[in-house]
Amino acid sequence: MISLSYNSESLEYDAYALLTSFYPGTETRQSASEEAPGVADGLHLNADAEGRVRLVFSAGESFPEDKEYLYTPEKDAEPGSHEWKWAVKCFIYDALADYSGRNLPWGGLTGVRPTKLILNSARERGLDEEELVAYMRRQYRVSEEKARLGYRIAMLEDSILTPFRQGGYSMYIGIPFCPSTCLYCSFLSYPITLHQKEVQSYLDCIEKELKASAEIMAKERLDTVYIGGGTPTALSAEELERLLGMVEKYLPMEQVKEFTVEAGRPDSLDAEKFRVMKAHGVDRISVNPQTFKEETLKLIGRRQTTQQLLEAYALARAEGFDNINMDLILGLPGETLSDVEETLRRVKELAPDSLTVHSLAIKRASKMRDWVAEHGAISGLDYERAMKTAQETAAALGMQPYYLYRQKNMAGALENTGFAREGKYGLYNIVIMEEVQSIYAIGAGTVSKKVFTDGSNRIERCDTHKDLSLYLSDIQAMIERKRRLFGNEE
Repeated sequence: MISLSYNSESLEYDAYALLTSFYPGTETRQSASEEAPGVADGLHLNADAEGRVRLVFSAGESFPEDKEYLYTPEKDAEPGSHEWKWAVKCFIYDALADYSGRNLPWGGLTGVRPTKLILNSARERGLDEEELVAYMRRQYRVSEEKARLGYRIAMLEDSILTPFRQGGYSMYIGIPFCPSTCLYCSFLSYPITLHQKEVQSYLDCIEKELKASAEIMAKERLDTVYIGGGTPTALSAEELERLLGMVEKYLPMEQVKEFTVEAGRPDSLDAEKFRVMKAHGVDRISVNPQTFKEETLKLIGRRQTTQQLLEAYALARAEGFDNINMDLILGLPGETLSDVEETLRRVKELAPDSLTVHSLAIKRASKMRDWVAEHGAISGLDYERAMKTAQETAAALGMQPYYLYRQKNMAGALENTGFAREGKYGLYNIVIMEEVQSIYAIGAGTVSKKVFTDGSNRIERCDTHKDLSLYLSDIQAMIERKRRLFGNEE
């Protein structure tokens, strides 16, 4: 347990984010305090009225020795100003790097959208790649490799997103049912076997939402549709037929550039479901192994076998799907570099059209958090080498990185990266991550997002109930929230 104390709440978030990045998997207790605590494994941050900051390490299990660092502000860094806060964040990063003897791949960046920052920095400052890399290394302590990766993806995203900046919106439909809930999952997930009686009522509500969206968004162009979850294909073929039929009935699909169904669980797939999706114009799907190590799959509660994955993938190809994504997670419990390499070898044999590589993030809402508390360290994996091997595999398959995002408590302080062949990019993924257009989201636990195009860069959101019973009983209120958000109240 690391105790983090501070006397300035304005520095709390950055101090906590950086501390947990350098010492992942360690429980951290936060408290406001004027004085450094006399406890082992304590980190105290004290800012005075002149803007000087003192950072004190108290030795313990995580911290091998007492040590103190001092920051004195430059003349142009007024205490409390944006410049001062960023300078202090860099000071905290540099102190942690010096104390721990290592640097983080993304330096002091703690936000989820580094490519957005990179693109804005390049535009506002008129920087080419070399200048941008130097700027990111100096200003944010980002490694050269990650700065170049971010620049490459930012430029590609910018070209892909051009038509999406001219208005329009994307539709997300959430299906919160799954065959089982995976250990790492923090998404809304109700076991389908326990909630089968509520499925038709849920689809009734989805129909009400779709019908309302047709009125509310009547003057807007629909660009992408993404059905996620949960696991949408946990629905039966008949239920899936009903859902996709409603999408066709109520949504203006004529100009849609991408229609995705997250068919992620191989144990939820069969030939009939693939035929239903194909018949209704679904043109992008995910068939996700996460790993090919069956012992890991059992441990994380993912009830699938390698054979099921191979059969599902073959069925998808046989039904004519030519834009298939696969998700992998690096850092699952007990996995070694050789396990990751074996998974990537199998992926290479199958040759999907895109590959999304996630660094494991331990979410508060996931069962993984409790597992870590009970079992300790998850994996001794060389995360940077594993990610490098994934990049090499993607390149060998003719893919290039096209989107990237980060999360809190990520394994190796790395990132999630999407790779794809030319023309097989997951458009919805880029749109939602870079926040260039509105997302109209329906279903339990979803969040709609209105992106204002008046130059204000303003974004407003509204959510729906996560509790299934509340969502079913309060559906009209959920619809009215979106009616108010998107500005059609008459």
